[in-house]
Amino acid sequence: MPTIGRSGWTRQQLLVAFALYCRMPFGRLHAKNPEIVRIANAIDRTPSALAMKLVNIASLDPEITGTGRSGLKNASTNDRAMWDEMQDNWDRFAVESDLATRDFEAIAEPLSGEVPGDDSGFPVGEDRAVHTTVRIGQDFFRAAVLSAYSAQCCITGLSMPKLLVASHIVPWRIDRLNRVNPRNGLLLSALHDKAFDIGLITIEDNMTVRVSRKHPVRN
Repeated sequence: MPTIGRSGWTRQQLLVAFALYCRMPFGRLHAKNPEIVRIANAIDRTPSALAMKLVNIASLDPEITGTGRSGLKNASTNDRAMWDEMQDNWDRFAVESDLATRDFEAIAEPLSGEVPGDDSGFPVGEDRAVHTTVRIGQDFFRAAVLSAYSAQCCITGLSMPKLLVASHIVPWRIDRLNRVNPRNGLLLSALHDKAFDIGLITIEDNMTVRVSRKHPVRN
C-alpha cells in the first residue's frame, strides 16, 4: 500500500483516522482510550500516533478552534487535503471511510441509524448499492451527531441512545449535499425530534427553543 507524506500515513489509514475523529468527542482523544487502542492496532499504528493524528485533525476543525481549544499544530498537507475532501463531499467520505475501516477489519458494531424508507427520495426498486450507500451515510451521520452532542439530547439532556434521533436541520429530501454533514444535525429525543419535524418547535442558533404559534400547546 503506497504511503503519503513524511509520517508515512496511507490514504486508507487517514480515512479511518478521520472517520474515528468524527465519532469521538474531543475530550477522549488520548492514547489510553480503548477504541483508539483497538483502531491503532488494526491500522498498524501505535495508540500514541493515532491519538496525535486525531488531535492534529482537531486543529483543522472550526468547531474546536472556535471554542478556544486548538489541538496540536502539526497537521500535514495530507491532513488538510483529507479535511477539505471530507467537507466537500460527506457522502463519498462516509462510504470510502467505511470501506477502509472494513478493509482493516476494525469495524465495531454499527450504531443503528435512521435509514430512510419512502422518504429517502429514491424510487422504489432502486439498485441495492444505492440503499447500501444511504445506510452507510446514515450510520456515519448518527455516530458523528451522537459524538458532537456527547450522546445527550440537546434540549432535555436525555442520554439513552435508543431514545435519541440524529435529526437533520435542513431536511433529508431538500438538501442532498448535506445529508451526511454532521453540522446539519441535532441530537434530539424521539419526542422532540417529532415536534421539530412537524414544525411544532424550532431551535435558534444559540440553542433557544421556540414553540410555534401555529401549534398552540393546550393544557
